[in-house]
Amino acid sequence: MGLRSHNSMAPRELAVLFLLLAAHASAGVTSPYRRSLLMLPDMPLDANVFRAPPGYNRRSSTVYHYAVGHGYTVRAFSFKTPPKPGPDVPIKFGIIGDLGHTFHSNDTLTHYEAGGGGDAVLFIGDLSYADNHPGHDNRRWDSWARFVERSVAYQPWIWSTGNHEIDYAPEISETAPFKPFTNRYLTPHRASNSTEPFWYSVKMASAHVIGLSSYSSYGKYTPQWTWLDELARVDRTTTPWLIVCVHSPWYNTNDYHYMEGETMRVQFEPWLVDAKVDLILAGHVHSYERSHRVSNVLYDIDNGKATPVFNASAPVYVTIGDGGNTEGLAPSFRSPQPDHSCHVSDGPPYPESGYYEPDYSAFREASFGHATLDIKNRTHAHYEWHRNQDGVKVVADKAWFTNRYYLPTDTN
Repeated sequence: MGLRSHNSMAPRELAVLFLLLAAHASAGVTSPYRRSLLMLPDMPLDANVFRAPPGYNRRSSTVYHYAVGHGYTVRAFSFKTPPKPGPDVPIKFGIIGDLGHTFHSNDTLTHYEAGGGGDAVLFIGDLSYADNHPGHDNRRWDSWARFVERSVAYQPWIWSTGNHEIDYAPEISETAPFKPFTNRYLTPHRASNSTEPFWYSVKMASAHVIGLSSYSSYGKYTPQWTWLDELARVDRTTTPWLIVCVHSPWYNTNDYHYMEGETMRVQFEPWLVDAKVDLILAGHVHSYERSHRVSNVLYDIDNGKATPVFNASAPVYVTIGDGGNTEGLAPSFRSPQPDHSCHVSDGPPYPESGYYEPDYSAFREASFGHATLDIKNRTHAHYEWHRNQDGVKVVADKAWFTNRYYLPTDTN
């Protein structure tokens, strides 16, 4: 037999070695590391991992595209978000009220669009007038939505509720007020800490817009009365233009719905004058009227001062319930337009020799139409009213408004 090298192994020895190595590899490794066994609290609610995706926090001045429908019914739309709030950020509002969907209504919307439209619409209540039809025909809500879609689908409409949104009809077992409206038209009321969708506020560019409800309770200690502390939260250095929308007018020289808004005026006017509101928009009366800056905050039950007087801190009042509704125009004003030899805009109309009724109505006319408010910067805004029977570019009434916060003594 030959001699074997000392480095060589017999086959049986190699087999035993492989088995030992395999057994050792399958045993695994136990780490000596020990993690803390202490319990950890939940992450805070404002942790960045909880934030909504960017698509839900829409950016300012950005065009968004969206589609609605299913299958072959899908339709595409787009809208542009309002500019970020700032004192000199321009914005143009369309102002429409009491629209309905008559041929006059179509003229109003067509004129608004053909005139260049605006960045958003302040709608002052009375949308479809479905309650004027037998059984409060809700198909009229749907047809109205299709009618205004050509604008509503592409730009923000800021809604106020009118009497035709109440839809209270116990005779057909409909006893929940505003039911058709609230199920079709959402408002961002929770963003301004409102408990109901009928009063709320929005900030758009250089404007802070407050919507109030003429047909919800507003007496002392009611939710709407309590919420109007919103006035104290308005930052006029960021949004200098303060606009209030309410359906029933507080100042109106038309026989139609005369003084229906009086109790709300008595409740809230002192607050709005103190807050130096720039403009109060109303509808309800199917006519057009613009006032000078007047107030009646001195009146109490026995002092006899029950007449509006010039007040540089007061808002301008616009009644624009002339959108085109099915009920027609309100052509009856309470008295002829007073003699303009004594202009309210020049100061209080109380000469020493006697007393003249204040000429607080600057312009009024029983015609269908719409208005625009073009805010230029923190101090100036240009206002126009267009009647339907004129050409698109014709302006029937216009005024420059100066801001009550930055130019409080300027009387336009």
